[in-house]
Amino acid sequence: MPQLFTPHDGPVSSPLAYFVGRLWLLFTGWKVEGQVPPGRKCILIAAPHTSNWDFPFMLTATYALGFKISWMGKDSLFKKPFGGIMRWLGGISIDRSAPHGVVDQMVEKFNQIEKLAVVISPSATRKKIEYWKSGFYWIALKAKIQLVCGFLDFEQKTAGMGLAFIPTGDIKSDMDRIRIFYAGIQGKFPEKTSLIRLKNEDRVE
Repeated sequence: MPQLFTPHDGPVSSPLAYFVGRLWLLFTGWKVEGQVPPGRKCILIAAPHTSNWDFPFMLTATYALGFKISWMGKDSLFKKPFGGIMRWLGGISIDRSAPHGVVDQMVEKFNQIEKLAVVISPSATRKKIEYWKSGFYWIALKAKIQLVCGFLDFEQKTAGMGLAFIPTGDIKSDMDRIRIFYAGIQGKFPEKTSLIRLKNEDRVE
């Protein structure tokens, strides 16, 4: 079978998913930019997040790049009868009451699985908020994996992946790189775009 997309080291979506992604983009008039960066594991940042349409566009864009993404969900979603379906769709069960926390659970998952890409929207809501949630950063830092900036630009009708790097622990410097990347990228409802900053930055001397 001929290669449908640019080869990469990460988790690969199925040929069916690839065609679904391409058809969705064709019918909606969107295009994909960038490519999957080298590496078998990453946190894919989904931003800006301002609409219910963000998830289907991000999902189909990753399909069109031949990239399979996973997502986190509370453990109650993975009980019978729908647990198997949720896992098939890429869901990862998270126990939010666990004493070692979500970050450590995800770091353990990354240590256990050979290829894994988890999509996280750091704003965690479609409303404008003052700070991004920092879990995405700490997971990548502790697991020593890349942060990859996924984007949806509704003004240009473009989706894709861009900046990719392993966080250094210098939160302000790392977040500056992310801010620069997302500058000018417009969500479906720009007025709902959250500020790109972490509370931890305010504590840095």
